[in-house]
Amino acid sequence: MDNATYSYVNDCTPLTNCKAGRKAGGSTVVNMSHAGKKPPNDYLVWSLCNTLYVNFCCLGFMALIYSIKARDQKTLGDMRAAQECSDKAKWYNILASGWNLLIPLLVLGLLVLLLVHLGSSEGTFDFFGEDGFQSFMKLFSR
Repeated sequence: MDNATYSYVNDCTPLTNCKAGRKAGGSTVVNMSHAGKKPPNDYLVWSLCNTLYVNFCCLGFMALIYSIKARDQKTLGDMRAAQECSDKAKWYNILASGWNLLIPLLVLGLLVLLLVHLGSSEGTFDFFGEDGFQSFMKLFSR
């Protein structure tokens, strides 16, 4: 094949900048669904952390279930269902995180109150001294 068999408009050859050979006013339309909307979060990592840590009343496990459902619905293209599951996963994660922080804080607060009470009580038990453990055990042996 030789180049004589091909006919180019206005001597425009490929890989050259020839605007005369192009049609004026032509446009390309690309349809994009949900162009401005961001897909919903699935909160999967947060749910895994809440499931593996304390997991009070299985709230972290419920968050994990809804996170997986949100990811599945997002993959299927059902953004409305994905958003609903995402919202449920978010609230279960908030509740689980609240409990995961509250329980250790309560234990720490009770421990501090116990130590303050033992230090300021009438008999002043020397809890951290030489006979501290024996004095502490006398409280429960009565």
